[in-house]
Amino acid sequence: MVEIASLLIGDPPELWEDLGFVVEDGASWISGIGHRLGAAGKGVIAWTLRDGGGIDELPLDDGPAPPARPTPVHRNGVVALDHVVIGTPDLARTIDAFESVGVRLRRTRDTGTPDRPTRQAFFRLGETIAEVVGPPNRSSPGPAGFYGLAFTVADLDATASFLGERLRPAKEAVQPGRRIATLDRAVGSTVPLAFMSSGR
Repeated sequence: MVEIASLLIGDPPELWEDLGFVVEDGASWISGIGHRLGAAGKGVIAWTLRDGGGIDELPLDDGPAPPARPTPVHRNGVVALDHVVIGTPDLARTIDAFESVGVRLRRTRDTGTPDRPTRQAFFRLGETIAEVVGPPNRSSPGPAGFYGLAFTVADLDATASFLGERLRPAKEAVQPGRRIATLDRAVGSTVPLAFMSSGR
């Protein structure tokens, strides 16, 4: 199975430490994925995959795929990386790129507004879902790119208490029985970060 091995991220390690992540040697481990911090640039810059080489649509980190490590006890309650959000101007093209390396499309979901419809396409990469978002019935040139990360937490209320005003109020998630809260961008992360209840 193709899995995410690492994500190269432009945030400084000390910011993630302040947000309650355990950071060792410049990386935070969640769901067996090394979130490598301190890279030049902003946001999620590139990734490394296990057993899949690369996906043409998305930037590939040239480093070797690191072996998976267990998720430590993060002070913010994060227990897993639920999904990675990817934006694309050409949804059909990006779906083809995933499927060309053996990552099967699991389902799609229409969302957005009548004026700006969007479609989400979902792929499983090990423990984590890739959520690809793009226009349903049109395409335009340009590459796909990483957008944000959504983490599962053991107790969303406890996470909200830990993060305080840095976390926006929780709301119902798309997934039945789950809630989601997003990190205020004023905190300074270059990656849109969200925290989700487990739904159990």
